Amino acid sequence: MKVVVQRVSRASVKVNNKITGEIGKGLLLLVGIHPNDSQKELEWMCRKIAKLRIFEDENEKMNLSVTDVDGGLLVVSQFTLYGNVKKGTRPSFIEAAKPDKAEKVYNDMVTYFKKHTNLKIKTGIFGAMMNVSLINDGPVTIILEK
Repeated sequence: MKVVVQRVSRASVKVNNKITGEIGKGLLLLVGIHPNDSQKELEWMCRKIAKLRIFEDENEKMNLSVTDVDGGLLVVSQFTLYGNVKKGTRPSFIEAAKPDKAEKVYNDMVTYFKKHTNLKIKTGIFGAMMNVSLINDGPVTIILEK
């Protein structure tokens, strides 16, 4: 599993010119699923994201988590995180999970956050062509892989 975590002051996702998810201060998560991902990787990733200390405290040190700042999560599926361009210039996506598995793991991630945190959770639409807008705060971008 790969997740690009972006600290945002706001972010939204549109499908067919309709906003499907929108948050203020929080984290935009671009989520790529690998064929071997299991519940173990999913839970590790969710716990890590919820506790990731990348928000500034009163001393301007990155010392607070999205949970600490009562932020939101915008969770967007992105199989292209597993695009491989080691050979040629056209990406190969053989390292990305097939859609049926990827959608299940993606939905399980959203469910985990809703069940185990008090964060405001918003999403894109799995498999849809999406337009993602964000204001990256910092900018702060972290790439997590498990």
